[in-house]
Amino acid sequence: MDWRSVKFDWNRARAFLVTAEEGSLSAAAKALRMSQPTLGRQVSALEDELGVVLFERIGRSLKLTPSGLELVDHVRAMGEAAMNVSLTASGQTQSIEGSICITASEAFSVHILPAIVAILREQQPGITIEILASNQLSDLRRREADIAIRHAPPTDLDLIAKKVGDQTAHLFASKDYLARIGPLDGPQDMARADFIGFDDNKAFLNGLNGKGGLHLTARNFPILSGSHIVHWEMVKAGLGIGVMATIIGDTEPRVCRVAPWFQTFEFPVWLVAHREVQTSRRVRLVYELLAREIAKL
Repeated sequence: MDWRSVKFDWNRARAFLVTAEEGSLSAAAKALRMSQPTLGRQVSALEDELGVVLFERIGRSLKLTPSGLELVDHVRAMGEAAMNVSLTASGQTQSIEGSICITASEAFSVHILPAIVAILREQQPGITIEILASNQLSDLRRREADIAIRHAPPTDLDLIAKKVGDQTAHLFASKDYLARIGPLDGPQDMARADFIGFDDNKAFLNGLNGKGGLHLTARNFPILSGSHIVHWEMVKAGLGIGVMATIIGDTEPRVCRVAPWFQTFEFPVWLVAHREVQTSRRVRLVYELLAREIAKL
């Protein structure tokens, strides 16, 4: 290693890292127990040393520049290494206590994650779990979550991803609704059914028509919702046909599968994390437990 190429001060790098994580100079100064002007000078000095601009100001908050985004992961690894040095020197092991934020779709968060989190809590009671239930993709690079459960691999090469299984989804409806509407023995019968759609329903509509040879129109979707939980509750209430993961739908006694002849939807399950999974024992432990338990589904 050419130590002469290392031309910056670690204290300044730490000031940059904490500012990036806290989002403002005032919050970072409070976290480091130093004055805001002193912290600001350290960050500015690091920018001068490296010859790059690390932050841009947006209102009262700071946003990492592309150069800052490139550097923050390396500095975070340095921070983890520095902490490990301190812990090792004092005879301690790397702590696994702390918080982890897991993001997953609403349906996955409500129906599948609780049992997995119960296992995690039993094994690691020192870890605090935050669940971000959202059908929108969280930005792991901006630390909106530590670990994401997704149905497609990430396009960001800086993220760590592992396919942990495959799942299926099917059309479901309440038994009362099916009794009212009568047999749905083919695509032509489905045209007289009501469906529960999504706020951006075009993809769902096209998928049904293309996959099953149906001939549905917007009129077949009298109820729309961007929430998968609302969608599913409407199905259970007998308001129409909806889609749900098979492992969830098959456990609900009020509904049953619609049209056994209709082709099942298939989708993969990916576990995605920031590269911190390689340096943080806590993140790695939760990541591996999630991968193990999801693979059992």
